Amino acid sequence: MNWKKWSLLFTLVFAMGIFLTACGGGDDNSGDGGKDTGDNKGSGESTLADDQSLTVNLKTEPPSLHPGKATDTTSNAVLSQVFEGLTRIGPDGEPQKAMASDIQISDDKKTYTFTIRDGVKWSNGDPITAQTFADSWKWVLNPNSPDTEYAYQLYPIKGAEAAKTGEGSLDDVGITVEDEKTLVVELENPTPYFLELTAFYTYYPVNQNVAEKNKDWAADAGEDYVTNGPFLLDKWKHKNQIVLKKNPDYWDAENVQLETITMEMVDDENTAKQMYDNGELDWLGSPLDSVPLAAIPPMKQEGSLKVSPKAGTYYYSYNTEKEPFMNKNIRRALALAINRKGIVENITKGEQKPAMALVPTAIWEENKDGYFKDNDVEKAKEYLDKGLEELGLDELPTIKLSYNTSEGHSAIAQAIQDMWKESLGVDVELNNEEWNVYLDSLSQGNYQVGRHGWLADFLDPINFLEIFETVGGTNYTNWENDEYASLLEEARKETDEAARKELLREAEEIFMDEMPLAPIYFYTNVYAHKDYVKDVPVSKLGTIQFKWGYIAEH
Repeated sequence: MNWKKWSLLFTLVFAMGIFLTACGGGDDNSGDGGKDTGDNKGSGESTLADDQSLTVNLKTEPPSLHPGKATDTTSNAVLSQVFEGLTRIGPDGEPQKAMASDIQISDDKKTYTFTIRDGVKWSNGDPITAQTFADSWKWVLNPNSPDTEYAYQLYPIKGAEAAKTGEGSLDDVGITVEDEKTLVVELENPTPYFLELTAFYTYYPVNQNVAEKNKDWAADAGEDYVTNGPFLLDKWKHKNQIVLKKNPDYWDAENVQLETITMEMVDDENTAKQMYDNGELDWLGSPLDSVPLAAIPPMKQEGSLKVSPKAGTYYYSYNTEKEPFMNKNIRRALALAINRKGIVENITKGEQKPAMALVPTAIWEENKDGYFKDNDVEKAKEYLDKGLEELGLDELPTIKLSYNTSEGHSAIAQAIQDMWKESLGVDVELNNEEWNVYLDSLSQGNYQVGRHGWLADFLDPINFLEIFETVGGTNYTNWENDEYASLLEEARKETDEAARKELLREAEEIFMDEMPLAPIYFYTNVYAHKDYVKDVPVSKLGTIQFKWGYIAEH
């Protein structure tokens, strides 16, 4: 591969936009306790500007602003500003009390008692009670509730999975309302990340009175879009712009400084960069949109670019229900023939790390070397020959490689198209689709190889492994394995941390041997913001929160 040729081409066309079907929240962005701002409004070093307006680029239309239906980072970028769960991930990456004023955990770590804050209410004035959360969670777990792919995030709760699959009753789910302010939650097994889950959007409350009267309440801004977070959904001009306003009735409103957040929907990364340079945007890049490749070297040189770890993996899914990808040796051959080091050094250039494992190094540092050698063409040829023999073929038919619209995805796909042709003699047809259409194609199995990725919802390896436990949901590979699923179930019951990790490692070993996907790189956050934007933490989970942000005088 002529990397000089590719580097020149991608300098002109590549952008770092990566939008996935996963979400999260987590850690610091520059190694100083969750903030890269330096100044603190309480320290006397910065003074609040009179105009507390922030403008960012959301890049694209959020697929769903219903907490129980959303499955992607774009939607989460809005939801995490306008809603709030029992907990919220703080600037230090740790869960803190939010709608709950007190949390008690039993000695066996299987029962959580949440006390709802005094006086908390919806934006329409309705009170928020323990019953609010119980009803919202049970709505997600109701087998008749549509488009609830993330219901499995509630499965740590006793009886939740049985209720969702129709094998049990919603009445038997371990969610008990003791009184107006007390919610008791019983878990199937000790779940060390449960307070991270209660900060996740699937656990957000929804005003059921409004939702029952208007099933399309979340389709537009208006009086029926009732929320409880630090901001309100003021305007939603579809495929154009979202405007958020400070929520005066939010329980912690006195610590929310931003008055207005305008979210543009500019799909072209170079246009967004120009807007940033012209002062029309205050933030550029992760986790909302992208920094164009051509801008990365000069921004690094001038010191304006920020790069931080992100718990996520960029990969290509194989549809294991379609030939030739039912054959694991064919899957292995294609995976090993990818030059990941070349991609991250010559294309992405955002300090991403080559991925030869599923769980990212931000969670498991030992996955740095992974399960196979990067760009192992000779071994890839061996696997290809073996796979062709097993399939009774002389050569592979043309493979269709699909990806959603993005110059970055396109650039990587073109490079891998060349790699597979040069190394293995495999012809590859590229197929580009708009994001929502692309998601439909993946979920319906209308693809062979598809660009995808996963950002952690919480900082635990099981979040990556459990995606592939069963067919369905966001497991677009359609691969499943009984031994793999058994190990995950065992890990959920294991209370010894070291033993639990060993079970999860065994599961990942099975997964990487079967290779239902080809990992490509581990993500990083790559972004910049104006100097006057303060106290906006960017997490390892690829999320951003504006609750603590403010505009300093400039």
